[in-house]
Amino acid sequence: MARTYVVTGAASGIGATLAEKLSAEGHRVIGADLRGSDIDADLQTTDGRAALVSRATELTGGRIDGVAAVAGLSAPIPATAAVNYFGAVATLEGLRPLLAESEAPRAAVVASLAAIEPIDESLMAALSAGDEQETLAISERIAAEAAVGAGNLIYNSSKRALSLWLRAQAPTAAWAGASIPLNAVAPGVIETPMIAELLATEEGRAALSAGAPAPLNGPAAPPAAPANLLAWLLSPENTHVTGQIIYVDGGAESIRRPDLV
Repeated sequence: MARTYVVTGAASGIGATLAEKLSAEGHRVIGADLRGSDIDADLQTTDGRAALVSRATELTGGRIDGVAAVAGLSAPIPATAAVNYFGAVATLEGLRPLLAESEAPRAAVVASLAAIEPIDESLMAALSAGDEQETLAISERIAAEAAVGAGNLIYNSSKRALSLWLRAQAPTAAWAGASIPLNAVAPGVIETPMIAELLATEEGRAALSAGAPAPLNGPAAPPAAPANLLAWLLSPENTHVTGQIIYVDGGAESIRRPDLV
């Protein structure tokens, strides 16, 4: 049976691959991105987030079967946490009433292997408190005081906060209690034009493997790897998987955290 999905970040990468897969399977996909999609919305802003929900409601008549919050940034630094955390949460929470109208609603988000990397504790506190103004202020301070690696600290923190939010929310009455599974995929290194040069050399591949060792078909996965998993998590077949952060990383997380069960 054909379903209706909203996919953010649908113009490129994992989002585009997921949208293409779902469309090829006969489903209706409403893509959202900064430009060139069914819904043009800047998830860095509160207005953009509201526009996403409003337009999705208009296009679907107030009912969707699945939402994939894929949109995310690694740069520019000030916008990273705004999109990765606040934009993703606003997408999922804003579209939850539309999901509630479906007979088999599903939701998923893209986290990251980077969530297990070093973070900034003050930034994490602001994110966890839902204080976007303070988050931006701390992000700007980190960028000014620690130019080298600042983007990584902000990115890591935003993805960890998102993962923790999901773990806390998935079992609640609003999600599990409403029969809406809520999960995340956490990619490791994904093949993009940005890393093509690294993948082309032995030295580059070694550098990637140092941070994300991937004995299974490493050192980088195609966008289809996380997209295919997202598609299943969003399907009616997923009846009992919820609150999970599933790493799509060729084994990197299990190597980095072998004692975690």
